[in-house]
Amino acid sequence: MKEHSCNHDLNGRKAQAPCPKKVPIFQTLSDEEILKISRMTRHIKYSKGQMLLNEGEKSDKLFIVNYGQVKVSKFTMDGKEQILYLLTSGEFFGELHLFNPDETHNFSVYAIEDTEICLLTKESMDLIMKDNPEISIKILTAVTQRLAHTENLAQNLATKNSDARVAYTILEFSQKFGRNRKEGVLIDLPLSREEIANYVGVTRETVSRKFSKFEKLGFISLSGNKQLLVKDQNALREYTQ
Repeated sequence: MKEHSCNHDLNGRKAQAPCPKKVPIFQTLSDEEILKISRMTRHIKYSKGQMLLNEGEKSDKLFIVNYGQVKVSKFTMDGKEQILYLLTSGEFFGELHLFNPDETHNFSVYAIEDTEICLLTKESMDLIMKDNPEISIKILTAVTQRLAHTENLAQNLATKNSDARVAYTILEFSQKFGRNRKEGVLIDLPLSREEIANYVGVTRETVSRKFSKFEKLGFISLSGNKQLLVKDQNALREYTQ
């Protein structure tokens, strides 16, 4: 873990786009306001596999993913990991503790690739939200969207069969991480087979079997363990109904 300040040249101009510029809740702000926020920001670099937050810890900071990807997880009583969601550049976590700093985190967060995090303290966020009250509404909107995602995940785990769970996850990855190609949507898979199993709530072997099944049906095409080409999203969507 390495920490440094926001990157600026000696004249105060941005050497590169500051991370607040990437965050949807800040996108309506002026360049001057973005620069002001970036000067409040600390940057920390994490290596793949490093823990950013541990379940049960307290924190008074907003964590923004500048680049890289993280997974947000909980662990069951028997030690099994359940991945709740994945976050990438411009997304954030820790927002609930801006409003209630006495609460402990009910999840753990790990870097799934080399990642840089921008940190804003509660004190800084209080000043930002005081000057720009619309940001509070945007944060609450993001919270409700995340809750809806978690509810959908719980429903899939409780009611969907393994075909539907894996198909749903492929479609989610397609939307979040996919790149359009002539042949379909190319995904650089953000998780290993084991981690996908932890996300979907099945075994690693089941994930591999469902990938093979969908490939034989012509819905997807696999390229090793790292890439997946979605060739027929509509067919996958039918499995999620």
